[in-house]
Amino acid sequence: MRAIFHADREWGIGKANGLMFSLPKDMEFFRKTTSGKTVVMGRNTLLSFPGGRPLKNRVNIVLSPEDVAGDVVTVHDLGELFAAVKRFPQDDVFVIGGASVYKALLPYCTEALVTKVDAVGGADVFAPDLDADPAFSLLSESAPQDDNGYTIRFCTYANRSPKPF
Repeated sequence: MRAIFHADREWGIGKANGLMFSLPKDMEFFRKTTSGKTVVMGRNTLLSFPGGRPLKNRVNIVLSPEDVAGDVVTVHDLGELFAAVKRFPQDDVFVIGGASVYKALLPYCTEALVTKVDAVGGADVFAPDLDADPAFSLLSESAPQDDNGYTIRFCTYANRSPKPF
């Protein structure tokens, strides 16, 4: 299982249940990376999508205490989630948010694909700071590039000792 998200300089990932930046290159990377794969999210992340509808061409798993209507697989706790994702190749399962889901699942992820945005977006939700987490190490980092007026870098972090599930 891997995580994927963009983060500002303060590891902010969202504001008012939405994204802080419009980043076409980051969105293209997200689509290409997760298309045809399995995505794991919380209910608020699902609701943040256009029309609150699941992402197309993906298996959408929603971790929520309540059942979620629509073309999604609802799991109610980590035990149900881990049983559900074991049916898929682990490198094809992506944690896509939100903050509480990242906090709960990053320890189980082998990698985190983070698009770092060289800006502060006024976030109200944050991902764990992987630079300060001794379990994670930066494996690779792209050259800085412009994305809609922001400087971004595509980074891959490895979890040195992911928890088994």
